[in-house]
Amino acid sequence: MQDAEDVRRICLSLPDTTEKIAWSMPTFRVAGKMFATLPEEETSIAVRCPKEERDELVLAEPGKFWIADHEAGFAWVRVRLASLEDSDELRDILADSWRQAAPTRLLESYPDLGLPADG
Repeated sequence: MQDAEDVRRICLSLPDTTEKIAWSMPTFRVAGKMFATLPEEETSIAVRCPKEERDELVLAEPGKFWIADHEAGFAWVRVRLASLEDSDELRDILADSWRQAAPTRLLESYPDLGLPADG
């Protein structure tokens, strides 16, 4: 099962990422812009996700994804760590969120980071 230390390890392995406590919880930022948090006693993560995709994720896998009431108006989704298959799935989710927050210079430097692998 994935836990807060796995989240921390993966987030901090992403380029230009720092950890900062905000709202009494760990948050992870790329170039100063938040892309992940560890709320709920660190049993879930909140990550960036376009609203259209977020709604589809929640409908498709409600045991894995959910929307916190105070985040409903924003492009964020919660992910239950216990529901993830493995560290690869966690890394994919975190890297995708990182891409949404990263500045263009980093996206250009790491063009494949966070993109789905060709199947």
